[in-house]
Amino acid sequence: MNKELMEALDVLEKEKEISKDTLFDAIENSLITACKNHFGKADNVKVEIDRETCDFVCYAEKTVVETAEEVEDPMLQIALEDALKISKKAAVGEIVKVEIKSKEFGRIATQNAKNVILQKIREEERSVIYSQYYEKAKDVVTGIVQREIGKNISINLGKADAILNESEQVKTEKFRPTERIKVYILEVRDTPKGPRILVSRTHPELVKRLFEAEVAEIQDGTVEIKSIAREAGSRSKIAVWSNDPNVDAVGACVGVNGSRVNSIVDELRGEKIDIVDWDENPGNLIQNALSPAKIVAVFADPEEKTAKVVVPDYQLSLAIGKEGQNARLAARLTGYKIDIKSETQAKDAPGFRYEDYEYDEYDEDEYEEYEEYEEYEEGTEGATEE
Repeated sequence: MNKELMEALDVLEKEKEISKDTLFDAIENSLITACKNHFGKADNVKVEIDRETCDFVCYAEKTVVETAEEVEDPMLQIALEDALKISKKAAVGEIVKVEIKSKEFGRIATQNAKNVILQKIREEERSVIYSQYYEKAKDVVTGIVQREIGKNISINLGKADAILNESEQVKTEKFRPTERIKVYILEVRDTPKGPRILVSRTHPELVKRLFEAEVAEIQDGTVEIKSIAREAGSRSKIAVWSNDPNVDAVGACVGVNGSRVNSIVDELRGEKIDIVDWDENPGNLIQNALSPAKIVAVFADPEEKTAKVVVPDYQLSLAIGKEGQNARLAARLTGYKIDIKSETQAKDAPGFRYEDYEYDEYDEDEYEEYEEYEEYEEGTEGATEE
């Protein structure tokens, strides 16, 4: 039994996850290549390997001819006299197997055989790695920051390196070498130099996958993430829906004392996250999406995908958000083009009629309740996270 070869194959199979069958095929091909380099041809060369003991034999199939003078090609033919030494049943015209001693191969033939095996191992290793990460495409993995390559960042994912392009980086994030971060795998390409893996920190699906990993109710299908809108590094809005009337979708995602959402906020380096209830009624959905602003009335046109929204005068800046961010994210979340007006602006608008809206009265005391949101324009916490 060839113990050394068996041990080497066991190590390769364990460390590089290359099957033994593939390795045996590589060895067979390498021996045939060595024969071709040593004898000049190998069309009639066969290799047999016992895959239990790793013992192998290499032989050439030669046709038996009557006399040595009739042998035109020693690699293909053998005289009857010599054939009888190998097999007593040999006869003219039959095929006999003539063993080839691999120890007789020259240095060049041996080196070429070695290169064939190494090349096959490299190819299989690349194939295994590509398959592993191709299955993880559109998913989140943990990587270790290695170094900057120009404006791009190299991320080690374990068995392969990924590239975090400048366009997929959050401008406010700065990473240190050896730092662990979570990234979203955008694409896995198979190249001659191995798999090329592109990852992202800005993709909206990163937030979605983080919630799926953190919230048990999302994992088991009780809660669904219906829509998501994100401005990476600043704020995200997600709309969630519960398939169980006894389960609060928003509460499940926030967690006890905000434990679940806070862990995701920490991973995203402080990015604000608003979690709102999904509603099949576009008016209710738009009202939820504009949270934390108070809405007086919503008129949505499902065909045109447009909506007119009326808010109290003191809530206009909150509804629009800093540099229009709140309204912009709400529009992406709902898929509606949203036109926000204050009560005063709506009353002065041509053709405005209160009967077109469900108007909710409010008093001066409510102003005190929402006054704290004046700081919202300066980027402080929103109601959802509090």
